[in-house]
Amino acid sequence: MPARSAGVLAFRRRGGGLEVLLVHPGGPFWRNKDAGAWSIPKGEFNAGEAAEAVARREFAEELGTVLTAPLLPLGEIRQRGGKVVEAFAAETDLDADAITSNEFDLEWPPRSGRLQRFPEVDRAAWFDLPEARARINPAQAALLDRLVAVGGG
Repeated sequence: MPARSAGVLAFRRRGGGLEVLLVHPGGPFWRNKDAGAWSIPKGEFNAGEAAEAVARREFAEELGTVLTAPLLPLGEIRQRGGKVVEAFAAETDLDADAITSNEFDLEWPPRSGRLQRFPEVDRAAWFDLPEARARINPAQAALLDRLVAVGGG
């Protein structure tokens, strides 16, 4: 069974257009990657956890903000590695420059025996739809179209 995650595509209306919030993964592997590296805030299910609960938990962990807005289902997508992501949209606004992400430990450099801590998300930003499409993980780009289709845009 493939790994399953849930996440939130946050959006806001600005100047007659739509902007979406994407996050950039932290850690040394992602440091110099940009196009195709950004994602919706998301994470894996714990045993018995509902998708909406996972999406809200991950939003809070990765951005440091509790999401109270209603969630609109956007369905599932399958990423290149096989992971299935169940996504929701939520209209909200937050200061992307003020996020505080949880952290993880990683042996770095590899085989050095030294553990270092890195933020799970090193930055977040609001993008209009064309820019979001250029930056988002290609498998998640369908979520942008679904957001527009459900009335987000």
